[in-house]
Amino acid sequence: MVTYIKLLLTAIFWGGTFVAGRSLAQNVGPFSAAFFRFAVASILLVFITWKVEGKLVLLKKGQILPVFLLGLTGVFCYNVFFFKGLKLIEAGRAAIIIANNPIFIALFSAVFFKEKLNALKISGIIISVFGAIIAISRGDVLEFLQGNLGLGEFYIFLCVVSWVVFSLLGKAVMSGLSPLVSVTYSSLTGTILLFMPAFREGLANCIYYSIYDWWNIFYLGFFGTVLGFVWFYEGINQIGPTKAGLFINFVPISAILLAFLVLSEPLTISLLIGTLLVTTGVYLTNRP
Repeated sequence: MVTYIKLLLTAIFWGGTFVAGRSLAQNVGPFSAAFFRFAVASILLVFITWKVEGKLVLLKKGQILPVFLLGLTGVFCYNVFFFKGLKLIEAGRAAIIIANNPIFIALFSAVFFKEKLNALKISGIIISVFGAIIAISRGDVLEFLQGNLGLGEFYIFLCVVSWVVFSLLGKAVMSGLSPLVSVTYSSLTGTILLFMPAFREGLANCIYYSIYDWWNIFYLGFFGTVLGFVWFYEGINQIGPTKAGLFINFVPISAILLAFLVLSEPLTISLLIGTLLVTTGVYLTNRP
């Protein structure tokens, strides 16, 4: 029972990252926000890794480039686009777009790793993508087909691209490192890469951040990154990846509900229908 509660809380924490990110993006630049998020996460991850592994495993020569690429795609690119997008569009709509990560991972895994797509998975992909289109276009599918989309949606879509590349790189090149060690080094790499752009953006202005801004940074670093990761992988170890993965379907739902409660974002019919279709599609695509 404790494992299921932790997994549900993880989904809620991850849904909350869209709310915290939306709030933070209004006051803090994307590079600075991403840098502080992963500075917090990196310190905590190093501590946890040291405690769990007994030491911080040194990378082998052949692992340096893969870890660099993971930090570049999954931390640097993803989070810069994440904060740029959330400055422009609602947290709920962003969550629906990013909820399609598993869909595109499944598609590209089929292309590059020859993983089979059966009829159920293909149906899930179609349903999920259609749901995202409804949510993104606010129900006006013709507007989407005509390409009348904003810059915010484009940035969030680039988040999806970054995460897919990150996931496929991890699947293709990472070996000999535990998930915890891989994420720790990726986080450290991304933080280092973010420092100079954040410095040029005005990192020193952090002295003017509000208490609420610092809370959002801590939330994103601790609850949205470290605790979410640790609890999710605890869940995988306890009940297996299939059952644990089902809880990811609650992320867009929790994001939309939290955005409604905290940010007063409207619960539109197109958003609710899009959420239902996306979660259904993701479930079908990842069902064994």
